[in-house]
Amino acid sequence: MRREEEKDDTSVFRRDVLKNAAPYHYLKVCLVLEDESTKLSAVDLKQFIITGLKSLHGEVGAALTFDLLKYDEETLTALLRVASKGLVKLWSSLTLLGFYQNQACAFRVLQVSPYLLSLSGNSRELQLD
Repeated sequence: MRREEEKDDTSVFRRDVLKNAAPYHYLKVCLVLEDESTKLSAVDLKQFIITGLKSLHGEVGAALTFDLLKYDEETLTALLRVASKGLVKLWSSLTLLGFYQNQACAFRVLQVSPYLLSLSGNSRELQLD
């Protein structure tokens, strides 16, 4: 009878944990400049971020691939995509960037998610009619 119980043990609890299952992470960032009249193009912004990666992490950091998916020149808000393994490098370099063309600046990380769809809305800014 014991042998039958061992054979019939197909409903065993099994827990699978996936860490960093998503291949990419998405960041919604905003650049705050001391002189608010300064405008940056998308190319200038990407070059500025690459410069920050290079200054903090060297040539290896500058080689980190990330994509600028969307950029609004008026609000200086950008949507970035980076491989999950490079998220910490990108985020740390954004945090430590302090000057753009001899004026103080700061990147504000507004949202981070492994899913692009979750960045489409923000519950903190939700206004019900």
